[in-house]
Amino acid sequence: MLRAILDTNVYVAGVLSAKGAPARLLHALADGAFDAIVCPRLLDELRGVLARPRIADRIEPDVAEGFVAWVERFASAVPDPDPIEPVSPDPSDDYLVALARESGAPFIVTGDAHLLGIGLREPAAVTPATFAKLIEALDAPR
Repeated sequence: MLRAILDTNVYVAGVLSAKGAPARLLHALADGAFDAIVCPRLLDELRGVLARPRIADRIEPDVAEGFVAWVERFASAVPDPDPIEPVSPDPSDDYLVALARESGAPFIVTGDAHLLGIGLREPAAVTPATFAKLIEALDAPR
């Protein structure tokens, strides 16, 4: 099964809007179309982002916590990765690269320009729209 790391911005976009590629990816995850890998650090980051005032104004705390529990249910949890040499202009993104490498996930799905702009190949950083098209193509009847 295809494995991927979904950046927290993808989870947040998917829970805030029922339309668009992030929401399609959440549906695909629930349908078992791919395996999303998470670690404690990613889940903590997701909780923190959902608690930010501009996000918390749009989603109730109990809904936010329920969403994190949903992610924990449908994603595959692994331990936090070991630190790596910096690869991103934003050092807080490096753990996603390490997580992908340690878990064997060939993709990091993100809307983050820092990750998309550095030309990662292993793992590849792709947009939610690109990954959704890939998943949908793999699921298409032949």
